[in-house]
Amino acid sequence: MIIDLRSDTLTKPGRAMLDAMYHAEVGDDVFGEDPTVRKLEEMAAAMFGMEAGLFCPSGTMTNQIAVKAHTQPLDEIICDKLCHIYNYETAGWAFHSGVSVRLTDGDRGIMTVDQIERCILPDYDWYPNTRMVCIENTVNKGGGAVYSIDRMKEIGAFARSRGLVYHLDGARIFNALTALDKSPSDISGIFDSISVCLSKGLGTPAGSLLLGSKDFIKKSRKIRKVMGGGMRQSGYLAAAGIYALENNIARLADDHARAKQIEAMLKQCDWVKKVIPVETNIVIFEVEDSARTADILAAKGIKTSPFSPTLVRMVTHLDITDAMVAEMQELL
Repeated sequence: MIIDLRSDTLTKPGRAMLDAMYHAEVGDDVFGEDPTVRKLEEMAAAMFGMEAGLFCPSGTMTNQIAVKAHTQPLDEIICDKLCHIYNYETAGWAFHSGVSVRLTDGDRGIMTVDQIERCILPDYDWYPNTRMVCIENTVNKGGGAVYSIDRMKEIGAFARSRGLVYHLDGARIFNALTALDKSPSDISGIFDSISVCLSKGLGTPAGSLLLGSKDFIKKSRKIRKVMGGGMRQSGYLAAAGIYALENNIARLADDHARAKQIEAMLKQCDWVKKVIPVETNIVIFEVEDSARTADILAAKGIKTSPFSPTLVRMVTHLDITDAMVAEMQELL
């Protein structure tokens, strides 16, 4: 038995999702003629109380479109040092948008208003213009740490008071909402834009949604095109997204429960120095040598991701079963 915990992007569509994809009604989305894409965009926007949505190939693209649409060269965005936009998007903020980044040192990636305020620069010729605040919820490198509704609202109110745009990298926002026992409507009105990934915990083969106002999405659509994100009969992928939103959100609680079980197992292992508190589906733990540990676990059939020289990450997802977790108890 191979237990692949490297990422929740590894899932493959099940029979029901494939059936939805096979029977999708499609058109050319670059011409705005794919009815399934339009349905997905409208469905997701309505869930989060946004005016419109844009279907894109990846979460990196939705985040980078948001940065480009909200800023201009010489601007600066504020985010935490652990966030995905800073660590895993190939400095796209510099490449695409000509902006700089100022980093906070949050608690497992969770920023505070005080930290953000200290990053706002005075309007001097030799400084970039502070323009945008970006948070990631959940925080991948923070072990799936979750921003509370109150913290998101607090940062949003502060951002508005200082004339700053507020973007949510919600690649795993449904994991966050599941952990908080909240719904997408509970964050309606907080953000200027939201990125929602469909190919992580929700199990689609590809795709991410960017949500915002109608004017913002109209501008973003043109940016998507120049970034190479205009797809044709993308309704086949959008159908998987619709299926995921209708069927795969409630089951995220199962992933979280299995991650907590793995956390408890790891705490009993004498070769594990520390386990970052588990809130959602991500388990990060400290060892002496992460690469060596990953090799040892792989030899036992457990695939993991070295996350730093001393940190290892495991991620539960819909292809991880109770039987696999039980097997891990014998292998660790």
